[in-house]
Amino acid sequence: MSVVKKVLKRFSTGESWYKNFRYKENVDKPGDVRNIMLIVATLIASVTFQAGVNPPGGVWQDGVRAGRAIYASQPGDYCVFLISNTLSLSASLFVITSLTHGFPFQLEIVIAIISMIFTYGSAIFAVTPRESVRFRYVILAAAVPILLRCLIHFFNVVFNNKKSEPQTTEA
Repeated sequence: MSVVKKVLKRFSTGESWYKNFRYKENVDKPGDVRNIMLIVATLIASVTFQAGVNPPGGVWQDGVRAGRAIYASQPGDYCVFLISNTLSLSASLFVITSLTHGFPFQLEIVIAIISMIFTYGSAIFAVTPRESVRFRYVILAAAVPILLRCLIHFFNVVFNNKKSEPQTTEA
């Protein structure tokens, strides 16, 4: 059987090429999983931070708009970029903070993350014209990962408490 036929057969039977790379609870060690998640979250944080500080297309070099993002001349597109980028950065920093909880130098990690957030915020405020983006949406995007995690925790507490309450039957 040729290689092409084998590949086509594999796809037609529904076998996925990535099944060997999926997380396996009984096989993968929690420490290894945490380390991989830290690497991925750090990569996402690095890319999104850089994209916010150095927006796509760069900044105007001279004239009235000097120092402003060129991409901001398309307000709708730039707003989508800025909100998505901020959401990604916030989520990745939240994951990093959660996965490093209880580590040595935890205080230093938190200080670095807070400093990174302020640096990102000041950079996007510096390069974004005030009329092109409503910053309340950017701030809301930054808060979404934390709010979502709190909401999930709240529902878990509420619904788990209802399940654990003893059921009484009337005779």
